[in-house]
Amino acid sequence: MEQLTQFAPIILMFVVVYFFMIRPQMKRAKQEKSFAAELKKGDRVITKSGMHGKIVDFSEKNNSVIIETGAGKITFDRSSISMELSKKLNEPIIEKK
Repeated sequence: MEQLTQFAPIILMFVVVYFFMIRPQMKRAKQEKSFAAELKKGDRVITKSGMHGKIVDFSEKNNSVIIETGAGKITFDRSSISMELSKKLNEPIIEKK
């Protein structure tokens, strides 16, 4: 029983790290993966580097998307599309009175 009380703080620390760091990160990765899988033609997106554009086509062979920007068409990996920025871009603007 005494050995268990010696290891209790270490075990508690691992539990806290799991619930506050590892689990939320796994949940976020799962959300980003489903977001990338649900992209469709015509979606307005922002890449993680800040490039704005509209999806015009997909390349399933390279797991990439072709985005039309002001400069032309550019190919990006699906993982380079920012979920947060793209959702903010597509949400309706609500004016405050």
